[in-house]
Amino acid sequence: MKKVVIAEKPSVAKNIADAFKIKNRKDGYFEGEEYIITWAFGHLLQLYDAKDYDENMKGWRMEKFPFIPEEFKYKVKNDGINKNIEDKGAAKQLKIIKSLMYREDVDGIISATDFDREGQVISDEIFMHYNIKKPIYRILLNEWTEDEVKKGMSNLKLNSEMQSLQDAGIGRQWADWIIGINLTSVATIRYNLSKNGKILNIGRVLLPTLKIIYDRDLEIENFKSTTYYKLIANFKTEENKEYEGIYYLNNSEKFENRNDLAAIGKAIENKKGKIVLKETEKKKDYPPFLFNLSNLQGHVTSKYKGWTSDKVLKVAQSLYEKKFITYPRTGSMALEESLVDRTRKVLENIKKGLPYGEQIKFIKSKRVFDNKKVESHSAIVPTYMKPNGLSADEKIVYEAVKNRFIMQFMPVAEYEESKIVTKVECEEVKGEFVSKGKIQLVEGWRLVEKIESKDTMLPNVQENEIVDVASSKVSSVTKKPPKKHTEKTLLRLMETCGKKLKKDSKDENEDESKEENNSEEMMASILSGFSIGTPATRAETIKKLKDIGYIETKGKSLTCTKLGRTMVEIFPVKELLDLEYTGRLEKTLSDIEKGKFQKSEFLNLIKEFTIDGVNKIKNDTSALKNVKVKLEEGQESIGKCPVCGNPVIEGEKGFGCSNWKSGCRYTIWKNDKYITSFGKTVSKEMVSLLLKNGKVGFRNLKSKKGNTFSAYFRYELNKETGYFNWKIEFI
Repeated sequence: MKKVVIAEKPSVAKNIADAFKIKNRKDGYFEGEEYIITWAFGHLLQLYDAKDYDENMKGWRMEKFPFIPEEFKYKVKNDGINKNIEDKGAAKQLKIIKSLMYREDVDGIISATDFDREGQVISDEIFMHYNIKKPIYRILLNEWTEDEVKKGMSNLKLNSEMQSLQDAGIGRQWADWIIGINLTSVATIRYNLSKNGKILNIGRVLLPTLKIIYDRDLEIENFKSTTYYKLIANFKTEENKEYEGIYYLNNSEKFENRNDLAAIGKAIENKKGKIVLKETEKKKDYPPFLFNLSNLQGHVTSKYKGWTSDKVLKVAQSLYEKKFITYPRTGSMALEESLVDRTRKVLENIKKGLPYGEQIKFIKSKRVFDNKKVESHSAIVPTYMKPNGLSADEKIVYEAVKNRFIMQFMPVAEYEESKIVTKVECEEVKGEFVSKGKIQLVEGWRLVEKIESKDTMLPNVQENEIVDVASSKVSSVTKKPPKKHTEKTLLRLMETCGKKLKKDSKDENEDESKEENNSEEMMASILSGFSIGTPATRAETIKKLKDIGYIETKGKSLTCTKLGRTMVEIFPVKELLDLEYTGRLEKTLSDIEKGKFQKSEFLNLIKEFTIDGVNKIKNDTSALKNVKVKLEEGQESIGKCPVCGNPVIEGEKGFGCSNWKSGCRYTIWKNDKYITSFGKTVSKEMVSLLLKNGKVGFRNLKSKKGNTFSAYFRYELNKETGYFNWKIEFI
């Protein structure tokens, strides 16, 4: 008997076949004595569209939403070009997979898709679609080298043990369908923001990501520039060595008055200074952590022109499928402790021939090996296979991964940090001049990528030494606005839902080692799943924001388009713009994956949220003012609509806004029951006065008890229902 192995892609299927020396390739699969190895092309199936459940959903109409199917169904995925037909390649491969699974000489199936949420769903969709009853097993691998494939095949798990992972994957898929289909449809109908009828994409991950860019754009626009001054003196030692010192008074080097500093500069001309303090401290500088996907994307996109996070992921995926690096879609920056021996083997193999190879020493440290800092997959590292024939793009990504790996086993960089305090012998000068600098003692891991230090070098002086004031100058410093987001900074905020190190606006230029090593809170948020999207989806989200026209790139910078800004400003379902809310949703999916939360409860929350969101959009009138309606010849304007400012016109049964096509509901019916109950009628004159003054007065009104009275009538919007109601103000 044989087992069918289903890989996620043809290249992975070939890796498995190669590991078992299976050369017999047929149409859509490899066949050996023990295993039949076939493949998917990512998702071969997709969820039904709304119109597949109900033909009436073909035309988008507001009253048809919210639409939530009682049972979710799958079909062969759509053709990439023509969405109305099924993908022929997917249909053919599904037929092959089905026939193999149902073969009489097959007694079990092995799922060999990627070991993550999406990989689990790719194979489980197929098993559910074809109602497979044969035993299903799961191979869990981090790389596709021959050794790991064989080891994985000898340590299979039952696929049923992956139920929590499946629940998280299916839960994410269904939740995004419910939110996306409903809110996208209703928002597109309601707002009609693009003149070419473009769909307004609404998504659980899209909108909060857009909001991050919007907030930064707004911060830059509202930034008010401030200027302060500082005094810099140049000192000269007896050996004619020069160094700079910044004037400090009361622990501050920032001064508002330039003239005060200029006077101090004049006073210290040709004076002597004394070294009153010299502090020297040796410090260690550790390498940045191993790469997770977000850090790899940030590193490459900031270093190389023309790269996007989506491109980095595609190249990394290619290297993974070619067996040169481990699984790239990971959020972890450490390795599992069980990988110590394997890591030693990899290091010994890839360090051969390196000019600094003798400095590379394998050590087992908590910075590299720590189970507590690994979630599902370890950090991205090279495999023991040394690549050849890499493309230029593949070489860039592979070298980044390899170098970051090697850095962990190089000597720690060491430097001497010095501080010199110089006091000028002058009564008018109350403060002191402070000089700071570093001397690199051990280059260590910095040698790997030849990272040069830009630190100031100070001369070797001693306390009580006398120096000359050579010159001085007053320098102005203008505080600059924050920089626009790049893919690197955006990925970091998506990864941590805004939790980041508190640094000044120069943070992008600081060493990655400082940026990535110091925040336990940041690390905890990554590992708990409290984020926007997952490592696998963030690059795709940024690309989609560009494709649908919500953001655009200017060099490496990301900025909102007019459409993107309008969406953020008018969209009434504010939770979808909130980082905390989206982070909690992603955290819930992470908890489902760990068996801590039920998929059914999560989906109930999503359904309630969507129903409420649909109603908010239906009742929202904020965007109607963007539409200006021109009346046709012969139409008469009775007044301005109080909702959107367009003309109100008379119709056969009532008086309504001419902007009704865009969803403006303002209407007063001629047979309005409330008005007629007082013995009055709705006339053109009455509506004209109401629109002009906001109220209309009536005399001789009759109450139910037969009393006569006078009152003003107002026609006001009920924000909860979205409908207008009459209010009486007695005269």
